[in-house]
Amino acid sequence: MPRRSGSTAASGWRRDKLDERRLLDQIAETAREAGEAILEVVRNGFDVEHKSDSSPVTEADRAAELIILGALARAAPGVPVIAEEEVAAGRIPTHGDTYFLVDPLDGTKEFVRGGDDYTVNIGLIHNGAPSLGVVFSPARATLHAGLVGDGAWIEDVGGRREIRTRERGATLVAVASKSHFTQDTADYLEAAVGVCAHVGIGSSLKFCIVAEGQADIYPRLSPTSEWDTAAGHAVLLAAGGRVDGPDGQPLRYGKRAFLNRGFLATAGWEAPPIGPFLQDFAGGGDLPQGV
Repeated sequence: MPRRSGSTAASGWRRDKLDERRLLDQIAETAREAGEAILEVVRNGFDVEHKSDSSPVTEADRAAELIILGALARAAPGVPVIAEEEVAAGRIPTHGDTYFLVDPLDGTKEFVRGGDDYTVNIGLIHNGAPSLGVVFSPARATLHAGLVGDGAWIEDVGGRREIRTRERGATLVAVASKSHFTQDTADYLEAAVGVCAHVGIGSSLKFCIVAEGQADIYPRLSPTSEWDTAAGHAVLLAAGGRVDGPDGQPLRYGKRAFLNRGFLATAGWEAPPIGPFLQDFAGGGDLPQGV
């Protein structure tokens, strides 16, 4: 994938806590603006198209991404932005160790069905790991944000408040995808934690449920793109959680084709790796087994 050398210092934006807190607030406002654009599309009605991988895309995806690209260029000039629809169009900027990952509308299938479990996602990656992120749910008017090492918060009709993961108790709650809960996932949970309750929710809100202390574990045993996970990953880390790759080591970014083979998120405690429970993955195209 395209890369570049150099740091963001020359771009006019510095990586320090003061600037990152300011940047997080700016990104939160950007996510809200993108969310309003999505809701405007909903009010006006929209058509559904399909990309080369058969995944749906709408005017809302494109409108939200356009707002985000412009806002990030102003907030952090010179920092590359890797965004889902830009990548789908073949536009991938050269980048080094610091860049944004953007999914302007995560949960498009849910969005198309008329559900409310879809989100705007903006995450900053530094040295292969999330540094900060924002997850905004337009339909729920709920925003989650986190700065790793500095804390996480939620903002809704009740105002802004800090969030933290909860301690592991005797009875665990697993959060799972509405459309990707497989037998492999059930087998993993039975082997790793035994009997547990389940919460089903779409998009990156699954990370946020764990970050809020409403659930304990979120296994994903099928592929996702890095822009699907970066923002929620950052929120969960900032709230005290952890996200591991199939080998049980921290999930890293900058992988080939921006693809996660699978991952396991918890409220901060170590769980058995998901690797042994993954099905063979042909990858498609030039993607190798086990990325």
